[in-house]
Amino acid sequence: MAKAQDLHLYNRNGAYIPRVAAVHDLCGYGKCSLGVAIPVLSAAGCDVCPVPTSLFSAHTKFPVFYMHDTTSMLDEYLDAWQKESVELDAVYSGFLGSAEQVACIQRICGEHPKALRVIDPVMGDGGQMYPTYTEELCQAMAGLVDGADILTPNLTEASILTGIPYEGRDVSEDFVRRNMDALIEMGAKTVVIKGISHDDGIVRNYVAGADVDFDEVSGEMLPYQLHGTGDLFASALLAAVMCGRSLHGALEFATRFVRDCMRITIEQPDYEMRGISFESKLGEVADLLKS
Repeated sequence: MAKAQDLHLYNRNGAYIPRVAAVHDLCGYGKCSLGVAIPVLSAAGCDVCPVPTSLFSAHTKFPVFYMHDTTSMLDEYLDAWQKESVELDAVYSGFLGSAEQVACIQRICGEHPKALRVIDPVMGDGGQMYPTYTEELCQAMAGLVDGADILTPNLTEASILTGIPYEGRDVSEDFVRRNMDALIEMGAKTVVIKGISHDDGIVRNYVAGADVDFDEVSGEMLPYQLHGTGDLFASALLAAVMCGRSLHGALEFATRFVRDCMRITIEQPDYEMRGISFESKLGEVADLLKS
């Protein structure tokens, strides 16, 4: 098997600007989803084409939020893309508003079979599903695992997808491997499981795949948690991949980038609710294009 240090999933060709379909929700307040994916991938020199799965007034950590499900418009939205012969280099999906939206993502992937397929199965955290998710939607999400070039669950999402009981964040390497093996058996080509902590001040992110050795990238574990870090991690990982970085290098960049943005966030007023503050660090994403 190849090592993650050696595996490049996308080879950038000169001045070419790759096009990425970002299939996520759009949140008005509290930075996450498209509000993160668009600026981060744009800074990496990508043409980001949003497919909004739902509209939110604010993220779901707020006690009051408005949600509008966009399922009814997506087929016509994608029909228009097809008529215009839109070409894609990657398809990147995250939060979904309904089980029916899984078919829309599968349609995009089917119409663009050469596009890199990155699935961030945004379903929950801390052992709990997000409040807008249902058992039906979680079961449908499992259909996106098969064929994913990169799948980026946390342990909660891995548990929902595989049926392996959630055991918290402090788990053994063998437990992580068991979850990864199950996801690879379900059809994922490469799996990144993030956010493992043994209360030792270190956060561990792991990668493995059908053709990739098991690999670990660790970083400093900050003593607080923030909404939107998962979206930022997946977006930063994909940004580095689309800039031609190896999978290991992309994982190192995403791990470091999220940590640095978290340090800036805690200095902001109302930081626990406003979402992760990445704006002043976008230059580091742009720097990925320099080498």
